[in-house]
Amino acid sequence: MKISFSFILAFVSMLIFQPIIAQELSAEGPFDQLIIRGVTLINGNGAPPIGPVDVVVKQNVITQVRVVGYPGVEINENRRPKLDEGGKEIDAHGMYLLPGFIDMHGHIGGTSQGADWDYVFRLWLAHGVTTVREPSGRSRDWTLDLKRKSAKNEIIAPRIVQYTGFGSGSKTPIVTQDQAREWVRQNAKAGSDGIKFFGAAPEIMEAALDENNKLGLGSACHHAQLSVARWNVLHSARAGLTSMEHWYGLPEALFEDRTVQNYPLDYNYQNEQHRFEQAGKLWEQAAKPYSDHWNLVMEELLALDFTLDPTFNIYEASRDLHRSRRAEWHEDYTLPSLWRFYQPSKISHGSYWHFWGTEQEVSWKKNYNLWMTFVNEYKNRGGRVTTGSDSGFIFQLYGFAYIRELELLREAGFHPLEVIRSATLNGAEALKMDDLIGSIEVGKLADMILVDANPLENLKVLYGTGAIKLTEDNEVVRVGGVKYTISDGVIYNSKVLLNEVKHMVDKAKSEENFTLKQPGIK
Repeated sequence: MKISFSFILAFVSMLIFQPIIAQELSAEGPFDQLIIRGVTLINGNGAPPIGPVDVVVKQNVITQVRVVGYPGVEINENRRPKLDEGGKEIDAHGMYLLPGFIDMHGHIGGTSQGADWDYVFRLWLAHGVTTVREPSGRSRDWTLDLKRKSAKNEIIAPRIVQYTGFGSGSKTPIVTQDQAREWVRQNAKAGSDGIKFFGAAPEIMEAALDENNKLGLGSACHHAQLSVARWNVLHSARAGLTSMEHWYGLPEALFEDRTVQNYPLDYNYQNEQHRFEQAGKLWEQAAKPYSDHWNLVMEELLALDFTLDPTFNIYEASRDLHRSRRAEWHEDYTLPSLWRFYQPSKISHGSYWHFWGTEQEVSWKKNYNLWMTFVNEYKNRGGRVTTGSDSGFIFQLYGFAYIRELELLREAGFHPLEVIRSATLNGAEALKMDDLIGSIEVGKLADMILVDANPLENLKVLYGTGAIKLTEDNEVVRVGGVKYTISDGVIYNSKVLLNEVKHMVDKAKSEENFTLKQPGIK
């Protein structure tokens, strides 16, 4: 049996963070052979569940996916794959197996949030996230270093796909096409997987995307308001952008009777309440659903094989601030530094509730209805929609926010199987990694999730805190929570990972004599 460095590191971390349960390890493996026995498989490709199934992994590659019986019928042991000497097997009867989740918009903490990578990675893995695309972070080299360590199983971490913020590290502003192309080439040479754009002058965007596509790298764009009037989602898609983030730039492409958003004349982009309050009124200014212009924009994006990564969850506080700031996991799993970052502030990005109330939330609820209509119809017509969380802002916590994104896709109209496909195979296709991850098939890597409740019946069972259930004996219990996350063949105990996070948070609270209080409460 091979034991990775992550196994050793996990053991050490257990000694540091949770001596009470030190006999349980957060990670073990990889093993020469791993067999998951008797599980119900939800494959990620849209197929309905099937089971019981035995899944065999050798050297981190799936070698068999074998149906071994029928529900409610005793399994013939002679039909089952045999365990090799030194192999590992998991009895998964009554459990559900899914491909590892792909977070297409995951920032690895931040200095302002005070959230280090070891805290963030544990929260992601505890919720089944095995691959993360970071769309710009603390620095390119910092993220690439974590990527290398993750690939070698030197740290407890998901697989990392690194996108650099356009222009990051440049000694001078990029103001010419030649400068844009040179920066793109240097970014590729450094080992980056792609670029995250926020917008730029049209000729700069066009040159950068052209060069990036020649090099075969991916691209994403948050079409920020400062550039969107000249360059919206349609312009980006035509120039070869591979995915749009959030929804900025899409309503602007749908404008029929204006060219700019209806800004109040006292608007200031640096005022976060101005910025987000008016954003909540933007979709009502776009073409109506199923109108001619609405359909034309959608059809062109579909023809360009464009990817939507909506990140519904990150703006949910805009329509229901109380829900987001009172989420039950904050007490146990949110660091004091992160909680302070969330508070109303004139200088912290995303802390825009200077005086957030009913009027703003009503506008945002209408905003969501129109936004979700477009995204759901895009999916219905064959478009690719992925799952991203953008956690670490606006009361959205790493891992938990990703599961909330699944719920919001369901609210938008996705069937639960479509939700799972968005979280798995669609993300893999967008990253051009679907030959390796995204579904549980022979020849693919061992990225998988085991949960002891059916997520199709209730997506809430994927939360680390589980789902509330009343038993036949009138007892209130918690069910679910991911049991094991398997990433590159390493088996992570999700419950232990969450306990490690809780100990990190408890330690920080103790050192600061910190008590979590709601905004404005002394």
